Amino acid sequence: MKFANWTPVSFDHVTGITGFWEGRMKAVREKTARVCLDMCEKTGRIANFRKAAGWEEGGFKGIYFDDSDVYKVLEGVAYPVHGGQFPALEAEADKIIDAICAAQWEDGYLNTYYTLTDRSKRWTDMARHEAYCVGHMVEGAVAYFQATGKDKWLNTALRVVEHMMTVFGPGKRHWITGHQELELALIRLWRLTGREDFFDFAQFLVDERGHGHLVSELFPQWHFGPDYCQDDVPARDLTRVTGHAVRAMYYYSAMADIAAHTGDDGLYHALLRLWADVVPGNLYVTGGIGQDSANEGFTRPSHKPNLTAYCETCAAIGMALWNQRMNLLTGEAKYADLVETELYNGVLAGLHLDGGTFFYENPLSSVGKHHRKPWYDCSCCPTNLIRFVPSVGGYAYAVDGSVMVVNQFLPGEADIPTANGSAGISVRTRYPLDGEISITLNKLGGITHLRLRKPGWCDAWTLSVNGKAVAGDTVNGYLSVPVSEGDRIEYQLAMPARIVRDDERVLENLHRVAICRGPITYCAEECDNPGFVREYFHADLPQGEGAWQEEESDILSGIVMLKNRDRTLIPYYAWDNRAPGAMTVWMREKPVG
Repeated sequence: MKFANWTPVSFDHVTGITGFWEGRMKAVREKTARVCLDMCEKTGRIANFRKAAGWEEGGFKGIYFDDSDVYKVLEGVAYPVHGGQFPALEAEADKIIDAICAAQWEDGYLNTYYTLTDRSKRWTDMARHEAYCVGHMVEGAVAYFQATGKDKWLNTALRVVEHMMTVFGPGKRHWITGHQELELALIRLWRLTGREDFFDFAQFLVDERGHGHLVSELFPQWHFGPDYCQDDVPARDLTRVTGHAVRAMYYYSAMADIAAHTGDDGLYHALLRLWADVVPGNLYVTGGIGQDSANEGFTRPSHKPNLTAYCETCAAIGMALWNQRMNLLTGEAKYADLVETELYNGVLAGLHLDGGTFFYENPLSSVGKHHRKPWYDCSCCPTNLIRFVPSVGGYAYAVDGSVMVVNQFLPGEADIPTANGSAGISVRTRYPLDGEISITLNKLGGITHLRLRKPGWCDAWTLSVNGKAVAGDTVNGYLSVPVSEGDRIEYQLAMPARIVRDDERVLENLHRVAICRGPITYCAEECDNPGFVREYFHADLPQGEGAWQEEESDILSGIVMLKNRDRTLIPYYAWDNRAPGAMTVWMREKPVG
């Protein structure tokens, strides 16, 4: 099998993002960062490092994986401080990093839970997230180095990984990462440093799974088996998704990275089987995955309850991570389509528009009792949002030799590394409010073609270069256009409201429809539709797709509302930002006849 193996363009090459994402990034930088930093201090997460360093007295406070939250917050801080912006925020991060580095053991080990409880038990329980914490430390340290050029934390992270490689590996001890994350972090570290031993260690951790090596006191207490953390079947034999959704997504992300580098057909075909099991049978229209709260994960295909849908925010982020890698591996646009679904629905729904409160679960209907919270004891979702939202620039572009791939339509500038230097691109758009996208090629750097994603939801589009209409060759869901320096490409995607029906095997959604426009899924909130939602949506909805009128509004940070008679729909990501009340995505249709 010959893989596409495209090269992703890192966040630090995409600048000046405006429009829709500018507001979200500002909210995360100014509010979410402050909430997360303050709560990590208030709850003792940061103090655990000072205690482990011997700077303060006291024992461990919190949950055994709380170190990871601090690492994720610092990764989130790295993105906005890139280029010397926001020096006060960077100085605050530096202080925390000093404590982290001071907490490291002489042999390189670093984990405050075991440092402050029982040092003799380190590396004994595979479910206690030691490797998971290391993974988030690595990701944070790499991002911070890329953003600031400071290598103190990176050197600490390198020592932790090197310590692990003296303990685990071929001919050494077995290890199963009870919560996957280190695997994909090692790939990121390998890409930064070029050290093949980091890649080899990631591959070792993937190959360890499914052979009976799992040792844990916790899983039996929770009545979870190996399938909960995807340890029941070796990677190349996987046929269906199981267990905890976030762990699965992180695992599959690493598998895709490894397959791309090694050309491993076994991993590739396993990934195709897994993707076909997730899509569409285990995938909600919002991009949500993981139906059940009991295992924070998967149940069975075509079982998609709406009111009790778990759809953890972290799982939506994981889907974006996995599908970006599948796109890079295969060169197929359908995976970037799913990244877009997560960006504008499954991920953003987890964050209040002001950046200050959060959803852990993201149901597709509510009777008015589900609301965002300012924090959670297990705060993985807030601290994942702070690192994901500012990094969206890293999902926009990829390079395939002399071809520049445009996957996500973000207004701003990009300086894209190529084999012959760098290419410069400027994008102007109000997307997703409308589908008009203007692209200027300022510098080619050896680029000869532009490959524009044609979203799977889009049935009509126009494309022109320097005012002249072109058809563009369609390749794997992309429109391929030859380009010269200075070219201006106008790309217009028609995005009328459209009716979506679920598979008839999904009993929860029989005789129901959802309404989407462009990449955005819509919902009905009680505050716009008194009685309609409370009556559980017995609605005589129109049968034609042209029945919904669009109305641009300044509410909810700027949206396009959809209206029909006395009914009003808003983007799903924006619900529960006004008055509390009921909500639904899927609405009943009156039977015909």
